[in-house]
Amino acid sequence: MFEQLLLFAISLLANIFSAFAGGGAGLIQLPALIFLGLPFAVSLATHKIASVALGVGATIRHAREDALERRFALFMLAAGLPGVVLGASLILHVSDRAAEIALGILTTALGLYSWLKSGLGLHHVPGNRDARGFVIGGVTLFLIGVLNGSLTSGTGLFVTLWLVRWFGLDYRRAVAYTLILVGMFWNGLGALTLGLLGEIRWDWLPALLLGSLLGGYLGAHLAIVKGNRWIKRVYEVITLLIGIKLIVG
Repeated sequence: MFEQLLLFAISLLANIFSAFAGGGAGLIQLPALIFLGLPFAVSLATHKIASVALGVGATIRHAREDALERRFALFMLAAGLPGVVLGASLILHVSDRAAEIALGILTTALGLYSWLKSGLGLHHVPGNRDARGFVIGGVTLFLIGVLNGSLTSGTGLFVTLWLVRWFGLDYRRAVAYTLILVGMFWNGLGALTLGLLGEIRWDWLPALLLGSLLGGYLGAHLAIVKGNRWIKRVYEVITLLIGIKLIVG
């Protein structure tokens, strides 16, 4: 019972922050599963499944705001899902330490970039919606999908900032896309791939799923209520923390 309560508390906290900032649940949840004794690959697959509930919880809240464009959402799925499968297939066969360090440096850079660009993501100004923009945007989402399938810590934050920087979304809309599409569909497909190729700790999932579901809803509610400026600040804090954590190990 104590173990289940601990898993629920970890999952709830991690997913509240993730749903508010547009990613980053892996900062707390994945290392915690490893610390509790699971091998990396098992922790990753178990965390991926739990993260799907984050997307469900966030979707329940964001659906009331009608924040998504259907065609743009389908574009994100088409661009990112193949990368997720590729990344999830590769991670079971390669060492992850060097990739974690590189990912940590890049994640830290994302936070610093957002902090230095004081007006970034505060207003919704759609851009790069021509053929060239979609090609560059799609290739980048594919590459982020590869990272999402392999190294789960903070890759949703990459999607959030890319939607803000390249496609001109404000932070609130970008977070909604990330939580719903990355949380449910990217993570769901990644979990399925890892589950078929690897192993999952099924008896830990009920507590993790409940924490993710509630955390996703509460975090999404906070993001909607607080608005873009608060999301931007939390995003910057989370990216810096994740970057440092990945670099230090």
